[in-house]
Amino acid sequence: MNKLALVFGAVVALVAPQRTSTGEVADWERQARGITIVRDDWGIAHVHGKTDADAVFGLMYAQAEDDFNRVETNFLNSMGRLAEADGEREVYRDLRMKLFIDPDSMKAQYAASPAWLKSLMTAWAAGLNFYLYKHPAVKPRVITKFEPWMALSFSEGSIGGDIEQVNLAQLESFYGGKRTEAPTPNGGPSDPLEEPGGSNGIAISPANTVNHRALLLINPHTSFFFRSEVQVTSDEGLNAYGAVTWGQFFIYQGFNERTGWMHTTSGADDLDEYKETVTKTRDGYAYKYGNAQRPVMATTITIPYKTPRGMAKKEFTVYRTHHGPVVRDVNGKWVTIKMMHEPLKALIQSYTRTKAKDYRSFRQTMELHTNSSNNTIFADADGDIAYFHANFIPRRDPKFDWTKPVDGSDPATEWKGVLGVDESPRLLNPGTGWLFNVNNWPWSAAGPDSPRRADYPAYVESGGESARGVHATLVLKDRKDFTVSSLLSAAYDSYLPAFTNLVPALINDYDRLAGDDPLKTTLAEQVTQLRGWDTRWSATSVPTSLAIYWAEDLARRVNPDARRAGVPVDEYMVARASPEQRLGSLAAASDRLSADFGTWKTPWGDINRYQRLTGDIVQPFSDAGASIPVGFTSSRWGSLASFGARTYPGTRKMYGTSGNSFVAVVEFGRDSVRAKAVTAGGESGNPTSKHFNDQAERYATGALRDVYFYPGQLKGHTERTYHPGN
Repeated sequence: MNKLALVFGAVVALVAPQRTSTGEVADWERQARGITIVRDDWGIAHVHGKTDADAVFGLMYAQAEDDFNRVETNFLNSMGRLAEADGEREVYRDLRMKLFIDPDSMKAQYAASPAWLKSLMTAWAAGLNFYLYKHPAVKPRVITKFEPWMALSFSEGSIGGDIEQVNLAQLESFYGGKRTEAPTPNGGPSDPLEEPGGSNGIAISPANTVNHRALLLINPHTSFFFRSEVQVTSDEGLNAYGAVTWGQFFIYQGFNERTGWMHTTSGADDLDEYKETVTKTRDGYAYKYGNAQRPVMATTITIPYKTPRGMAKKEFTVYRTHHGPVVRDVNGKWVTIKMMHEPLKALIQSYTRTKAKDYRSFRQTMELHTNSSNNTIFADADGDIAYFHANFIPRRDPKFDWTKPVDGSDPATEWKGVLGVDESPRLLNPGTGWLFNVNNWPWSAAGPDSPRRADYPAYVESGGESARGVHATLVLKDRKDFTVSSLLSAAYDSYLPAFTNLVPALINDYDRLAGDDPLKTTLAEQVTQLRGWDTRWSATSVPTSLAIYWAEDLARRVNPDARRAGVPVDEYMVARASPEQRLGSLAAASDRLSADFGTWKTPWGDINRYQRLTGDIVQPFSDAGASIPVGFTSSRWGSLASFGARTYPGTRKMYGTSGNSFVAVVEFGRDSVRAKAVTAGGESGNPTSKHFNDQAERYATGALRDVYFYPGQLKGHTERTYHPGN
C-alpha cells in the first residue's frame, strides 16, 4: 500500500543553519574558563568542572575534538535525520526513528525536566556549539547548531536500541508500497555466521580475591570506535571513568571511586507486536478493540533527503493505535509495536547511576526501569556484587505466546505494569563469590546459586545457554585467587568450547572411512592437526585456522537442513550433520585456505587481522595495507574475548569490525580504586593523530594499560592541560 507523496525542491526551513549570538559566545567563553581538560599520554581526556554542568560542557567539547563526525552521526540517527546527509537510501531508517522521536515532544519534555537535568542538557549543547564556533573549518553535515532538547533523542547508550528492532524492509513494504524480500522462516539470520552481538560482564566478590576486594570486568562487544574512553569529574561529586557513547554526556560502561557497572544485551522480551483488525471508514480507518471500534490515528511525517540536485522530501501518512505505530502487515492485519519509550526518565537513570556510591543507591536508579534492553553487572567498594536481569519487563498474561504478535483486539493482551526489580531474575552476593552475564540466559549466572528458571514467567528470557556461557563458568568456578591480572587472563582465556564436541564428531567420521576412500589420504594431515589440537586459539595456530574455516563452511552447508528441522545450526552440526557434510566441508576449507594463502597450513594470525586505515565510520580494508594479527576469534565459537572478522571485496584476509571494543578490569578498595583498560585502536578518529591507533597492539594482545584515575597518577603522564577553546 503506497501512502507516499514525493516532493522535490528546497527544504530550507528544515535544514537552514542557525546563527550564534555574541551573548552566547560570551557565555561559552566564561564557562570554558572554569573547566580543565587534561590529556594523558594516550590522548584520553580527563575533564573537570566546578559543577556537573561545567563537566558536561568540557566532556562534549573533548568528544568533538576527538571525533565530531561520530558525535553528529549518532544524533543524525537518533533524530531521524541521516537522509539529510546520506541521501534517499536512509529515508526509511529516518522514518523508523520519527515514528517515536518527535521534536515537539522532546522540546516539551526538556521544558518539563528538573532544573538540574535541564542545566546538563544546556551545557551539553553549549559544549558542542562552542567547539563548532572555535573550529570553523569543521563543517557539520547537517547539525550546524545543537539544541538542549536534542540530548533526549539519544538517552540510552546501547549500540542498537529497541527502536532498531523494527524491520526496515517490512516498514518500507508497508509505507512505501515496495514489496521486499520476506524475512527468513523460523526467524534468525539467513547467514548462520552473522556475528553474535553482546558483551561480557563479570563480578568477583572479595572472598574470591587475593586482596579481598571486589573485582569487575567491563567488556562491551560493539562495533569498533563506537565509544570513547574518558574521565569526567566535578566539585559536585561527579567522578566517573569509562566508555561514553559518542555524543552522550554520561559514562555508559564504567566506574566511579566506589561503584562500577557493566551492561550486557538482555534476552528479556521487552516489547510486543499486536495484530490489529483494521477496517476502512468514511473518515479513514478504525480498529477493533473489545466490542468497540476505535479510530486509527493518522499523522504526517516529512523526511528530507539529500539529492545531487539539492534537498528533496518524502511525506508519509503514518498510522498508530493506542498500542503504538503500525510497522508492517501480516495477512491483511496491520501490526503495531509497543515498547518502553521514556527518554526523560532514561536520561535521568543513565546519568544518576554514574554518581551512585553503593549498592543501595545504584539499585534506586534501577527503579526507574528505563535501561530496557540490558542486563547489568555491578560491584562496589563495600564488597557487594550484583546482577540485574533486564530493567524493563512488562507484566503480561502468561497464557499468550508473547514471542509472536498477539491479538490487539483482545484487552487481555494489555501490559499490566512492569515487573519490579525483586520480581525479575537478580543476584546479590551469591555464595559462589562470582557472577556473570555474556548475553546468555541468567540461569547460569552464578553457577549453583543462579536464579531458577521455574520461578519466572517465560517472557523474562528468550535466549539460551551459549558457548560463551559455558566458557565463563569454567574460568570462574572453584577459584579463590583472583587478582586484576588473573581476571584479565580469564577474560582472554583461549578455549573455544564450540569445538569440544564438533571436532571429535569429525574425527569419528574420518576414522570410520573405508581404507580405500580417497578422503582417507586427502584429509589425513588435516585430521592429524585437529586430533592434536587443544581447542585453543592462538595467532600462531594452524589448527585454529583449519577448524574455523571448516566450521564456517559446514554451518553454511547444513543451514538449510537445520532451519527445516527447527534445530539451531550449531546443534545440527554436531548431532545431525552427515559424515559426507562434515568431511566435505573439511576438504572445501582446506582448498579455500590453499587457494587464498598458498597452503592450508596457515597460522591464524596471518588471516585474522586488525586494521584501521581511515577515520571513516564504515571502514575500508585492504590486504596491501598495514594490519596486525589477532589471536582471539568470533564469540560464536565461545571465545570470551570477541573479534568479529570476515573477508571483504578484494581481501583474502579477515578483518575485524566488532567485538572487544573497550576492556577494563577494576579493583575496588574502601579507600581507593585501581584499574587497567584498553580501547580498540585509540582515542582519536583523526588518522593524523598519534592516538588514532596507538592502542592497537595492546588491544590485539590483551595488554591493558594502567588507568590514571587520580590526579597524582597523571603526573608524568600528561600531554597537555587546557581550557575548552584554548
